[in-house]
Formats: sequence, C-alpha cells, structure tokens
Amino acid sequence: MSLTRRQVTSAALGAVPLVGRSPERRRTLYIAGDSTAAQKYADAAPETGWGMALPFFLRKEITVSNQAVNGRSSKSFVDEGRLDAILATVRPRDLLLVQFAHNDEKSDDPTRYTEPWTTYQDYLRLYVEGARAHGARPVLATPVERRRFDADGNAVPTHGDYPAAMRALAAQERVPLLDIEALSLALWQSLGVEATKTYFNWTGTEQDNTHFNPPGAVAVARLVARELPRSRVLARHDVIRLHEDIPTSWITWPPA
Repeated sequence: MSLTRRQVTSAALGAVPLVGRSPERRRTLYIAGDSTAAQKYADAAPETGWGMALPFFLRKEITVSNQAVNGRSSKSFVDEGRLDAILATVRPRDLLLVQFAHNDEKSDDPTRYTEPWTTYQDYLRLYVEGARAHGARPVLATPVERRRFDADGNAVPTHGDYPAAMRALAAQERVPLLDIEALSLALWQSLGVEATKTYFNWTGTEQDNTHFNPPGAVAVARLVARELPRSRVLARHDVIRLHEDIPTSWITWPPA
C-alpha cells in the first residue's frame, strides 16, 4: 500500500517528541551551610535563616532542601556525614549551594577550624567534586556579613581571607560564585547603623549581630535569588518576586 505525502509527514512528526509536552522533573536546590542559612524552630523565633526565605523567590518547580545546620563549618559538616547524606539523595541537574566560613574561623576549635588558603579550600573541593560526580551543579556562596560598623559608621568586613579564598577556588574550579559577602556588606552600608538592627535578631533580651530576623532573612535570600540567574545557575524565569515585598507572616517556625 502506498502512502500519501501527508501520511508520511504525519507519521514522522508523530515519532518526534514535542518540546515542552513532557512534564519537567522538579529540581532540588540543596543548601549546605551554617546557622545564618539554617531552618529555625519555634524555640528560636524570631531568629530566621535566609534559607527559610529562599523558596519565596523560586518557582514551584524548584524545591529547596535546606540542610544547613547551626554551628557547622565546611569541615564539621563533612566530618559528621552531612555532605554524604546530601550526595546520597542528589540527582542530576540538582544544585548544591555551599556557604561556610562563620565557624571555619574559630581557631580555638579543632573540630571546626579551617585555614582559608589550605584546609578551607580542600573541604570546599569535596562539595564541588561530590556534586559533580552525581551530575549535580555546585554553587559557592561567600559568607553573609555580620552587622559590624566602625566609629565612622562604615560597615566593616568580618570574615578575613575566607571570602577571597572561596572566590579564588571558584575561579580555579570554574564554579558559579554568589558573592553574598560583598553584596550583604554593601546592603548593610546602605542601611546604616540603626536601620540594620531591624534586620538582625535584636530583641528585648538579645543583641545578635550575626543571625537574622524575618526581614533580614528575606533581604539576604533576595540577594541570593538575584545572583542565581546573573551567574547563570538558574534561568531568569526560575526566579520570582525579586521586586515584590515579601510579607514576614510567610515565615513560620515549626515546633522544636
């Protein structure tokens, strides 16, 4: 039986998968980090990790798995098996966003301390190589800055050589870099000494210049979200609400 040209064309088109017809698999963005990013619970409220606010800026097809934990460094996170736990579940096309330094800086604690230009970079490479070995994409984020000002009201960097060491490693390994240290320092400078208090965990009983309250967590998460498409980690349509106010009522603290 002979086929008409229309029948041949229709059969050929039917054999070709149409772009956009199959549902896209959800991607997961894992966060490996410390208390500045970590999930907080009801007993810690209003303290808020910026990782708690990041999902507000990403479309629903991207799931955030916030594995950041209070008090961890790039070293202790690995030594406790937390990186291995992420790598056991990570899948191709997922993202592993890594932010450490606050606790790496604690030279009096050998379980956490790393030296910027040697062991800090060595541990960061484990995250980079581990993600790549599983088909996931590593992303390095310099540590968010603390609230510290000098006598003239200038925001002061507090992380020593750690941000520079991470920038250098990102360039060497060709890993996307989110320079949150520089961006947050500029943000604190623009807000000034008094206004920044409303972004950090200042309460009636506590003056915490390291951890955030809901507005601070949202502000830092917005910095992270803005950098994801700029560094070509995500497409622009993956990021939402960059120019919208995020109600602090969206932040919730599960039971401890």
